[in-house]
Amino acid sequence: MAIKSILVSQPKPDGERSPYYDLADKYKIKIDFRPFIKVEGVDVKEFRASKINIADHTAIILTSKVAADHFFRIAEETRFEVPETMKYFCISEAVARYLQKFIPYRKRKIFFGVQTIEQLAEVMKKHKNERYLLPCTDILRDSIPETLTEQKFNFTKVILYRTVASDLSDLEDVYYDMLVFFSPGGIESLFKNFPDFKQNNTAIAAFGSTTANAVMKNNLRLDVSAPHPKAPSMVAAIELFIKEHLKK
Repeated sequence: MAIKSILVSQPKPDGERSPYYDLADKYKIKIDFRPFIKVEGVDVKEFRASKINIADHTAIILTSKVAADHFFRIAEETRFEVPETMKYFCISEAVARYLQKFIPYRKRKIFFGVQTIEQLAEVMKKHKNERYLLPCTDILRDSIPETLTEQKFNFTKVILYRTVASDLSDLEDVYYDMLVFFSPGGIESLFKNFPDFKQNNTAIAAFGSTTANAVMKNNLRLDVSAPHPKAPSMVAAIELFIKEHLKK
């Protein structure tokens, strides 16, 4: 299975440097980037129909930069002035730093975990009396509300944005040797755009266990998976796959 062309179902990396570009140069491969999914914000009318009042909450749980974008968007569109006393609990330091886009970072109470909801929950245990608001997508991972419920946090989930399939109709007659996916939503988008998709000799790569499960649930062959001990990144996993097939 010679790999000469790869389609990565994510936006093109910013800047001129990327491990994908290095991989393309090293093995003389054409690598294209195309988001298979996009995010659409819930409008004010739908938000108000949820009957959720931001003012009833003393803290916000932010699991991504996108969640932060849409929380502050809906606050602005509903003319809600977020109080200076509001606390922010972020899934990672990167998300916490992102808040500088919206608020004076050093003048607010901002807390963060390392990377997972379990790690963030450990931080939140010191703030058990807060009334938390969890802005999220319609396809939020079950582990997030389950962990918050298990820890008996007082929280309200509010859907502020949705993940929908991108229009990929222009790719109908385009063939790639490998398709690379990073979420179950990418797999759903593939079949929404191409209901009769047949894998045949196309290799499929998946990052994360939930994406890998989505590949197999749709009766597709999983050729490359990451992360794993020998390949912590998707690029490393793809390179291992290429090297194995160069030996044959």
